[in-house]
Amino acid sequence: MAKEAVVHIRMDAELKREAEELFRSMGTSFSEAVRMMAQRSVDLGALPFSVKKKQKSAFGIASKYANPNLIPLEEEAWGNAVAEKYRKDLT
Repeated sequence: MAKEAVVHIRMDAELKREAEELFRSMGTSFSEAVRMMAQRSVDLGALPFSVKKKQKSAFGIASKYANPNLIPLEEEAWGNAVAEKYRKDLT
């Protein structure tokens, strides 16, 4: 198949560097990896990996039991505990 189309994307420079390094270690290029993903997506009629919505607060199985009103208090308590630990380490 002829390679006639050009695709331009913007991404974080560090992510690009890491991806290029990974694909090079696998014996291919970033461009070829993108072509493989596109072909696999067309073959499957879907993305070749699962995509999930990011969790915003609680994680895992317990997330459905989380009380959104307590999250700010828990975050503050965690910050206070860490600060106290480091205060003790400095003395």
